[in-house]
Amino acid sequence: MAVRMTWPRVFTPATTFCGDREIVVSTSGRLSSKNHAMPEFLKDIKRTHDCGGLRVSDVCKRAVLFGWVASRRDHGGCVFIDLRDRGGLTQVVFEPGVSTDAHTLAGELRSEFCIGVSGVVQDRAERRNPNMPTGDVELHCDQLTIFSRSDTPPFEIVDDSTANEMVRLKYRALDLRRPSLQRNFLLRSQIYQTARRVLAGHRFLEIETPFLVKYTPGGARNFLVPSRLTPGTFYALAESPQLFKQLFMVAGFDRYFQIVRCFRDEDLRQDRQPEFTQIDIEMSFVVEEDVQAVVESLMGALWKDVLNLDIVTPFPRLSFADAMALYGSDKPDLRFGLPLCDVTEVVRKHNGGNVDMLQKAIVATGPEPAVVKAWRLPAAEASKMSNAEVDKLEEFVKGLGARGLARARIGAAGAWTRSPMKTMSEAMRQDLNAAAGLQEGDLFFLQFGAPKLVNTVLGGLRLHVANKLNLIPKDQWKFAWITEFPLLERSDDGRLVASHHPFTSPMAEDLDKLESAPAEVRARAYDLVLNGNEIAGGSIRIHRGDIQSRVFKAIGLTEEDARAKFGFLLDAFRHGPPPHGGIAAGLDRLAMLLCGADSLRDVIAFPKTQKGTDLCTEAPAAVTSKQLEELHIALTNVEP
Repeated sequence: MAVRMTWPRVFTPATTFCGDREIVVSTSGRLSSKNHAMPEFLKDIKRTHDCGGLRVSDVCKRAVLFGWVASRRDHGGCVFIDLRDRGGLTQVVFEPGVSTDAHTLAGELRSEFCIGVSGVVQDRAERRNPNMPTGDVELHCDQLTIFSRSDTPPFEIVDDSTANEMVRLKYRALDLRRPSLQRNFLLRSQIYQTARRVLAGHRFLEIETPFLVKYTPGGARNFLVPSRLTPGTFYALAESPQLFKQLFMVAGFDRYFQIVRCFRDEDLRQDRQPEFTQIDIEMSFVVEEDVQAVVESLMGALWKDVLNLDIVTPFPRLSFADAMALYGSDKPDLRFGLPLCDVTEVVRKHNGGNVDMLQKAIVATGPEPAVVKAWRLPAAEASKMSNAEVDKLEEFVKGLGARGLARARIGAAGAWTRSPMKTMSEAMRQDLNAAAGLQEGDLFFLQFGAPKLVNTVLGGLRLHVANKLNLIPKDQWKFAWITEFPLLERSDDGRLVASHHPFTSPMAEDLDKLESAPAEVRARAYDLVLNGNEIAGGSIRIHRGDIQSRVFKAIGLTEEDARAKFGFLLDAFRHGPPPHGGIAAGLDRLAMLLCGADSLRDVIAFPKTQKGTDLCTEAPAAVTSKQLEELHIALTNVEP
């Protein structure tokens, strides 16, 4: 498309009026080499405010604004536009009586033209707009320039856009002009500034770590980067700075932090991206409470700076075992109650109470004994759910891996109605009523089997029903530390693997179980959870070689394997490593929560789709055969 280039058209009257005051407008700009003294935008006429900055106190003052035309209205004599930049919106008026030339040029304005305006601020009087921060004033323009024109945008640049998200991601630069997204990124920038201020105040050093690192099997899948200079070898993109920040502690830097980009080649979802940002922290000569106090200080500052809210510290502590027992989750939403109840012993006492499935559950063998857990929905809330809605919950829990959902409504005298467990003995029913605190009108749900599955199902059901019935307060922030995680966990094939990473320190009182009962060893690990989201996680690290060797042995890692994966760290640890620990906070998730956004894509400037593609830049993309030859790589069995 041909583009006609012209000089910006600028018009300057000699005088204008503000109320009953006559204002003389100076035309004395810088003299150019040519014989005219017309001031120019950018060179002589500088921006005085952003488009959200004018107030009644600015009435009768001159102002210069730059931005984009958000909307245009021609009222048959005057032209009105809303001018938008990252600061907000201001109404600009073009009147023939103020400047004929500016008014004429305003007739050419269309949506998303980039312009500059200069004029006098006027009170809108009876035409005030209470929905705009600048709604008490407007700018009466006497100078206008069009910096650039715009094609018709592929969608309207408004917060309530109905455009498909894929279209908006393709035209991401336009999508990012929407005021709500601009607010998100202003807030995200504030998070960066606050984090640096707070951590610097705690004597932390900001030090960078490499992105291109050695591939170490285990944990998340790495992205691989071929080395041109060393054919046949590959870098991995760092999934975290974990090993490097521990090296910093060996080096004696004492307190390190970094706002760092991390990379993981994982299956994606709404709250996961292949590249993400974390606030990474490591400290020497500390115990858990020292690390947690720094993070609580940071969270307090963030909520004060961003939302002007004071949060109460220290945050409550909840052991992993208690979190799973009460809420079926290691990231419980504590904004509402309704905990789970373990009734395994009740069922065992009655040998299943004539319910065949329960009888089989309590005698089942496996890596972990089966449990029977219940969840009670009180009558006041249960009355809001019809029988049909309750029946549909069975399909929901099947999506979480359950085979079904045992349930009942509690009638008069504790009788169970609409329950599939019709053969249950009266004695066990009464004991279950007492154990779960059941009352007339309550809904009662029962799940049994492997602990992980039972907790997943009932924990998910608790959240699902609470959301459905609006039981979760939207204006509360419930922080908690989850502590004493298992050091090891079972993989899908039954092997013991590190729950966090193999450098997490076991609790001192559990050291004697490393060989005899490794699955029972608790870790000096801690997660910070907020409203059902994990927002930070860390641990005290192992700094003693003898303990590290025992942990490696517990997860079946030979000395040769350990050296192949972590040799450079183990070598450093032979030279006086200090006791140390740290944590990493997910900055993207923090921003999402503070913004009230529904997706990480709303707080990441150029996010990937669930297929890992960037629709804006069309990455990933094919490369040429020459590029592959330089890297000594050949493609095989690649489908178009």
